[in-house]
Amino acid sequence: MRRWIWIGVAAAILAAAFFGLRFRSTVSAERALEDLQTVPVTRGALSATVGATGIVRANQSAQLVFQTTGIVEDVFVALGDSVARDAILATLESTSLPSQVLLAQADLVTAEKALEDLQDYEKEKAAAQLELAQAQDALEDAIYKRNVRQQGRRASEDTINAARANLVLAEKKVEDADAAFRRVKGRPEDDPQRAAALLALANARKERDSALRNLNWYLGYPSETEQALLDAEVALAEARLEDAKREWERVKDGPDADEIAAAQARVDAARATLEMAHVRAPFSGAITAVHVMPGDRVSAGSAAFGLADLSRLLVDVELSEVDVNRVCIGQPDELTFDAVPNKVYQGEVAEIGLVGMAAQGVVNFPVTVQILDADELVRPGMTAAVNIVAEEVKEALQVPNRAVRLRDGQRVVYVLRQGELKPVNVVLGVSSETYSQVLEGDLEVGDLVVLNPPMEFEQGGGPPFFGGGQ
Repeated sequence: MRRWIWIGVAAAILAAAFFGLRFRSTVSAERALEDLQTVPVTRGALSATVGATGIVRANQSAQLVFQTTGIVEDVFVALGDSVARDAILATLESTSLPSQVLLAQADLVTAEKALEDLQDYEKEKAAAQLELAQAQDALEDAIYKRNVRQQGRRASEDTINAARANLVLAEKKVEDADAAFRRVKGRPEDDPQRAAALLALANARKERDSALRNLNWYLGYPSETEQALLDAEVALAEARLEDAKREWERVKDGPDADEIAAAQARVDAARATLEMAHVRAPFSGAITAVHVMPGDRVSAGSAAFGLADLSRLLVDVELSEVDVNRVCIGQPDELTFDAVPNKVYQGEVAEIGLVGMAAQGVVNFPVTVQILDADELVRPGMTAAVNIVAEEVKEALQVPNRAVRLRDGQRVVYVLRQGELKPVNVVLGVSSETYSQVLEGDLEVGDLVVLNPPMEFEQGGGPPFFGGGQ
């Protein structure tokens, strides 16, 4: 009898323990569900970015210095002024310049004249060639004229009168042709009517000259005085031709190329020496620093001005070898500045370095970003945080990165469905700093993914009250 009593007592104790444990497990499960942090699965635009920091710089900048000693005479700019390329920013007093600068003015005049003479050889050559042709024609005409006059009267009176009549008609043709040419003379040289009129005038003159020569031939021998004049004309024509030949021989081959180069070098050297008296802007930009004022004594290398081209602001950053192949020229990016809070600027990748630089075992590549909407708040020297958009998906099914776990080599997320926590295998695509795209997986928009699943699930197991409760 006692045995059955003890068996009954033991059974009662076990039953109480079982139901107590079951109750505590249920309470623990409910509390665990309440502690879970969940976020719904969403669909929308997702961008993967590559982040870096860098310093803003101008498109081009320079520190301008004086090239010689002297006393500053004038300063033509002030801080912040915009200047054009080659603008003179400051000059030195001429009386304070070294002697070689003062002598350069005379050297420049001489060198420019020598160079001009050499460069004008084409004109000189053309003039010599024309003079040679004209001298040859003049000699031929003088000899022909003398020969004709020495032949004496060779025709009857009727023939001579006919020759005179031909000459009169030929001269009338010349007058008519000359009048016609004058009417179109002001037109361009390639005008067809002008060219035709000029050709007609030349032909008329040739006919007149031929008629004159014929008449002179018919008229007969010259007098002694006329003969002396004819001989003198021939002698002068011969002398002129000899002079023309000598001049042609002198200029026909032109100057030596080395001679022209040497003359140009002398001109450039003289100009460069004279330029030492000025400070010029090598490019268009804004004056960022002024280090001198009139009356200052300066020496070669003394700082004069700072100049920067602010029309295009750039940021130089460094990307690791892992990230550099994710970016390309033209990719958009966003820039923020501690100095300009609550404002985001737009930019794009302008340059990507071809060679990486190793530092402390890490290889980085230089990348230059251009700020597209820079305003007066952004200045060279500021630190910029750059986020380059490496990839972008318009309609991506996405989950928080905090919800993704690695289980048995497979990425999973834990989804809360009807009070049960279930693992879902996923394949991810584009990832940002906070979200990842889901390419494959049993997920839909609105599913609740868990950010803090219990450790038992992450280790591959799970308490009985998850996924199997009543």
